[in-house]
Amino acid sequence: MSVPGDERGLGIVFQEAAAISAGIAEPRPILLTIAGFDPSSGAGASADLKVFAAHGAYGMACLTALTVQSTRGVRAVEAVAPTTVAATLAMLAEDVSFAGIKLGMLANGEICRVVNNFLEAQKGVPVVLDPVLRSSSGRELLDLEGDRVMRERLLGRADWTTPNLDEVAELTGLRVVQSGDVPGAAAELRRIAHEAGNDRLNIVVTGGHLDPPDDYLLAADGSSCWVPGRRVETKATHGTGCAFSSALLCGLVAGDRPDVAVRRAKEYVAAAMLAAYPIGAGNGPLDHLYRLEAERSETLRDGNS
Repeated sequence: MSVPGDERGLGIVFQEAAAISAGIAEPRPILLTIAGFDPSSGAGASADLKVFAAHGAYGMACLTALTVQSTRGVRAVEAVAPTTVAATLAMLAEDVSFAGIKLGMLANGEICRVVNNFLEAQKGVPVVLDPVLRSSSGRELLDLEGDRVMRERLLGRADWTTPNLDEVAELTGLRVVQSGDVPGAAAELRRIAHEAGNDRLNIVVTGGHLDPPDDYLLAADGSSCWVPGRRVETKATHGTGCAFSSALLCGLVAGDRPDVAVRRAKEYVAAAMLAAYPIGAGNGPLDHLYRLEAERSETLRDGNS
């Protein structure tokens, strides 16, 4: 099949595909998201897969819950059977080796325990925990037992966690409403992780609700810094936390230093918000694939020159 005016671009694509098939090019890292399903694909596992693709990784997914939601909010949640989650994770792990794992919505305590048991067998694989506790509209996305298991066990296994202000407040029991509250809350979260047997946890408290929207990084070695951000005036805010944590995992797997991975993930989210186009009547999704679209446009221009 040929496309008039695009022969050069297609030729490059075919050459790259042939090189990968022949083992000449590097294979893509396989990243796993363990998260809920958002039918609007602005958040959750389907959004994570788009972020992985945008960063050149191959994504796999284990669903923990089905949600009835759109850009207007979450109407209902139905957790996947823990036995199904366990069987899915086991079958995937029998087939491939993961370069990184992202944890999103886990729904309940039983699923949290299943995931923790799975992670015990994934030694050396970086894990980013995005502690999804509630939807932006206030609906509970993790039950009380899940909250306990997350603090007592999953925080003991993760290498990174990326709570927003509300999430770090709920996990620590502290009041976190302004930038001055953040360092103390991050230190308390680190203490909780240490009690769970984890002294390697890196913490990023995302500051999307701060002014300016700076993120705070407390690294595992005790160093800390603020990562500056700028306000993006847009309705495309659905799933920003999911996108950030997934982009962070991509950077870590690529070998970025902690502070560089955080900065690049933050820049990616801001650019995806700016590139977003209107979808839905509520808070719409980011344009997770804006990089691929830009590359495709450039290829088409080169092919027509």
